[in-house]
Amino acid sequence: MSNFEVVDDGVVWRGDGETLYIQGWGSGSFRVRARMMGELLDPDWALLRREATPVETEVTGDTAVVKNGKITARIESRSYFSEQLGYHVNRCSVSYLDGAGNVLLRELDEGGSLQLIARKYEARAGDCFKISAAFEGPSAERIFGMGQYQQEIFDLKGSQLELAHRNSQASVPFFLSDNGYGFLWHNPAIGTATFGTNRTEFVANASKQIDYWITAGDTPSEISANYMDAVGRAPTMPEYGLGYWQCKLRYYNQEQLLEVAREHKKQGIPLDVIVADFFHWPKMGDFRFESEFWPDPKAMVDELKDMGVELMVSVWPQVDFRSENYEEFKQNNILARADRGLDIQMGYQGNSAFVDVTNPRARERLWELCKQNYYDLGVRLFWLDEAEPEYGLYDYDNFRYYAGANEEVGNIYPQEYARAFFEGQTAEKQESIVNLVRCVWAGSARYGALAWSGDISSTFTDLRAQIIAGLHMGISGIPWFTTDIGGFHKGDITDEKFVELLIRWFQFGAFCPVMRMHGDRLPYEEIIDVSGVRRQRSGGPSEVWSFGAETQEILEKYIDIRERLRPYMRKTMDQARDSGLPVMRAMFFEFPDDDAAWDLNDQYMLGDDLLVAPVVNQGESSRSVYLPAGMTWKCLNDGQEYEGGQTIDAAAPLHTIPVFTRAGGWTDIAI
Repeated sequence: MSNFEVVDDGVVWRGDGETLYIQGWGSGSFRVRARMMGELLDPDWALLRREATPVETEVTGDTAVVKNGKITARIESRSYFSEQLGYHVNRCSVSYLDGAGNVLLRELDEGGSLQLIARKYEARAGDCFKISAAFEGPSAERIFGMGQYQQEIFDLKGSQLELAHRNSQASVPFFLSDNGYGFLWHNPAIGTATFGTNRTEFVANASKQIDYWITAGDTPSEISANYMDAVGRAPTMPEYGLGYWQCKLRYYNQEQLLEVAREHKKQGIPLDVIVADFFHWPKMGDFRFESEFWPDPKAMVDELKDMGVELMVSVWPQVDFRSENYEEFKQNNILARADRGLDIQMGYQGNSAFVDVTNPRARERLWELCKQNYYDLGVRLFWLDEAEPEYGLYDYDNFRYYAGANEEVGNIYPQEYARAFFEGQTAEKQESIVNLVRCVWAGSARYGALAWSGDISSTFTDLRAQIIAGLHMGISGIPWFTTDIGGFHKGDITDEKFVELLIRWFQFGAFCPVMRMHGDRLPYEEIIDVSGVRRQRSGGPSEVWSFGAETQEILEKYIDIRERLRPYMRKTMDQARDSGLPVMRAMFFEFPDDDAAWDLNDQYMLGDDLLVAPVVNQGESSRSVYLPAGMTWKCLNDGQEYEGGQTIDAAAPLHTIPVFTRAGGWTDIAI
């Protein structure tokens, strides 16, 4: 008797309480689900609903072969008497192969007497398990993606990663292998991912089933396209997403913010977006401007629009216990809850709880308040801060949502947060939507999420890490990425070393998907309200004219370059929308056959044509740049041409970032 059931889009195997379903899911791809003692579930955490994908299936005895384009799954079933156990057991193992029959990835072998288990279920209370899925990945493969982790590691082989979000850490569980496949762990549970030499393993601390998606392709671009088809692509980037964004912690009143925009206009410095940061509200969770400091926000928005500037407002998903909305949110069960202890989820500037955005009623009410108090005033751009969310302590096992326990579903939070605003704006017929989000998960891109790398420090070490983070994020299906230019924490505008860092970061920012100045600069400015109460402080100046005339000249140069890049950035953003390609691309996307391109972590391609090599070390006035083989490269700094296939030493005085274009590529800028 066969353990296999052949269905239109795949094969189902059953045995010893486990059900395994290998299902065609898009071009050259499978979705794989397995559950112990229960019917398979069909959550749409990240994967989009789709019509059944027909596959070719052949069952011969205890072996089933399922083929879907360039990927094949081979499932081998075994039923045997276990002398150690004293009864019959049923097992099956799965291997994935490319079109030529080469193994891409296969489940961990039992190891004979070792009795290893590839799909493991450790019982937890209720119907959850601690589950793991272990594979034998090729020992020499290189692995990229998985979101952003604040480290200078590009090839993730040999790494273990926490599958959880933190401030400046976004866990997006998709990776791309140079062995020719991509893999999405379709599970929002807290856990770990291990990319060892001898094992690739995903662990979910609490989950009802194993659920992953795997695809094969001849190039990284093909793998990326398959993945973005499965989870959804970024929409059209609004025109104001292509220019320069000005922000700092924080413009604390209406006139101060307007004066900055007016000064940009007066000096002829282009500006697309300016930001009203956090604590422009009376209490966290009020979701409105405070009248003492922002007396006429509608007039402010109108004046900005007359100058061609969009206002972005910060929204935090916390509700202070003293907020005018707290009792309503609490009574209507649309706040997250602690499972034990005091139900205080964050204590910053007052005790608060997080809005439970996994609850559709919470998403609707959150948007309703933001529409009334921001959108109806003309605001079209939101800064969705604290999107991890950032608990006071990252006790992941102590919080619960409408969708389930945090340990089981917590990583979905930032995606649902972005969804709340995207769906609200879409309902208002807004055609182009981008919202800045401090954290993302798989599928966030389809909700117009622009990820920024969080509250990182003002150091060259952090600058280097942000380049790597941006590359990993693009590979992970998040094409819209930005950083706080100059870093967030404690950049002192009077320190020459910080100013050098700022200039180098500003140059990098000009060639990022979105160019955005931000930071909590020194020296700080204390704020006292009319009643004498100390309020959230403001950081020091962070405008381009705040760092001296020589620095301003350099910064203005790169804002001008960004302006001239608009047509190129539009083309590249549309590519991300139409083909799923990252905007900021690891070199191997464009040059997959050049082995050296797979190891470059401090240079990248911006779109098809521009090779960008930021200066990432203090005091450097030149840097090495690898120019891929097979074409001629032109330096946009001095017009000199080089044959590819070599590493050159590129001049990079303080006012210059090395940028090259390949023959026939974009040349309408000079650095």
